[in-house]
Amino acid sequence: GRALLVLLLSGTVSLLGGLIFGYELGIISGALLQLQAAFQLSCFKQEVLVSAVLVGALLASLAGGILIDRHGRRRAILVSNLVLLVGSLILTLARSLTVLVIGRVTVGFAISVSSMACCIYVSEMVAAHQRGLLVSLYEAGITVGILLSYALNYIFADVDEGWRYMFGLAIAPTAMQFLSILFLPVNPVKFSSWDSDCQKGLIPLQDTEDRAAAKREPYQEKHYSFLDLFRTRDNMRRRTLVGLGLVLFQQFTGQPNVLGYASKIFHSVGFQSNSSAILASVGLGAIKVLATLVAMALADKAGRRVLLMAGCVVMAISVTTIGLSSRMAPLAMARDCKAAAGLNASHSLTQHPLTPVLPQAAVSPVPPASGAVKSQAGPGFAATRSLTEVFASTQSKEVVPHPSLSQKRDLVGQSKKGTLESTGPPLGAAPQAQHTVLNWITLLSMMAFVSAFSIGFGPMTWLVLSEIYPAGIRGRAFAFCNSFNWAANLLISLSFLDLIDAIGFSWMFLLYGLMGVMAVLFIYLFVPETKGQSLEEIDQQFSRKR
Repeated sequence: GRALLVLLLSGTVSLLGGLIFGYELGIISGALLQLQAAFQLSCFKQEVLVSAVLVGALLASLAGGILIDRHGRRRAILVSNLVLLVGSLILTLARSLTVLVIGRVTVGFAISVSSMACCIYVSEMVAAHQRGLLVSLYEAGITVGILLSYALNYIFADVDEGWRYMFGLAIAPTAMQFLSILFLPVNPVKFSSWDSDCQKGLIPLQDTEDRAAAKREPYQEKHYSFLDLFRTRDNMRRRTLVGLGLVLFQQFTGQPNVLGYASKIFHSVGFQSNSSAILASVGLGAIKVLATLVAMALADKAGRRVLLMAGCVVMAISVTTIGLSSRMAPLAMARDCKAAAGLNASHSLTQHPLTPVLPQAAVSPVPPASGAVKSQAGPGFAATRSLTEVFASTQSKEVVPHPSLSQKRDLVGQSKKGTLESTGPPLGAAPQAQHTVLNWITLLSMMAFVSAFSIGFGPMTWLVLSEIYPAGIRGRAFAFCNSFNWAANLLISLSFLDLIDAIGFSWMFLLYGLMGVMAVLFIYLFVPETKGQSLEEIDQQFSRKR
């Protein structure tokens, strides 16, 4: 009974951690429209508010590893819950932009620490044959959290000061996670109190071999300095290569940017109504949740390496297809924050169907990037990139569809310098039919891409990261890789539109296809299979292998 309780509570902590992460990333998109009106936010101020979470998350990934290794995973999660409660209260009661930015930095710090500590804590709490399932639950939580945030964006869109409720509701899952973890044993790898942890219910979870290994482990426990990550001792340099390779390829295979086009691609296929953005968001969100559930089921059966490679192959094929089809039927891309932000609501409803505005007037958008947020990086970290580029751009950098572009040119293109227009000739009836087929191919490719990411890179990156490092440095190593994840995210979000201006949409996606092929080779050559092995066995396997 006790073992089952610990198992259920570990699952709850993992799921709630992901849910909070996804919710905080998704909720800003709906809140931003109301905040823009309430505080008269310029484009720059919107971008500052949106990227505040990134700043907090980056700070956390630099400092959080020390907290997790020194004070234990369990305490790190409890602290992150308290910080998140404070951040949510600051946001709910905010009366100025400065206070909002401070609140978002605080929230970013908390969700980043929590994301790292949750994955490590759960991976250490459960037996080898359940680890894949329970750590992947975190990723499932992220996708559910994002969907939940869209639903609440919609519900509170018409409510006066609805953004306060949006930010405030994060308090509920945070409090639940705080309470759940109070009933779990102290972190199993807290060396000083190791023996008491064994009595407190860690061991009943493990198999007999695990139990024998766990009893031996505390005496073999090694202490590492941060610089050991780059040394040959115990093959640490190779482990760092595997970790960094996974987080960077996760970002550079382009998943956030593919999702940034979601609503536009839905529109070009013929979903002409204003609610097409909601359809894109919720539809892709549902696909993502389903694919993540498949990954959870397969993580401990098929194995991490197989899912990563299969996911990468499908992602490479999908983005290449999107790149080729967009060469034949170009999609136009606008990038001017002020244009959309300056429109009045009714005008935008009639003329600008792709700015994701809901059917009633003056309501908040479900972000075009809907999926972009979902990028989730593994523990949703990828999500970030959506942030600066997408959320600030909820107002805009998105979408002018190529049909009827001219009619919208005066609307969106007041500053022409940023607008990228369709290069194709005016469409006759026959090319139009061909375009429709190509657009459907693009849409299906995007769905395949989202599914492949959610089965492979999404959950597996963080699962592998929580397994490959020795206990003594696991927190700092995870945080080090995580900081590269946030930084790559930030880089991609800031450079994406400039790159499209420079090399064009289709070349951008063909480049992602090439990165996908490189990722497959990297995984094949460097990433070992860790399914069904205890953390000690994985450590020994790495220490032996050259």
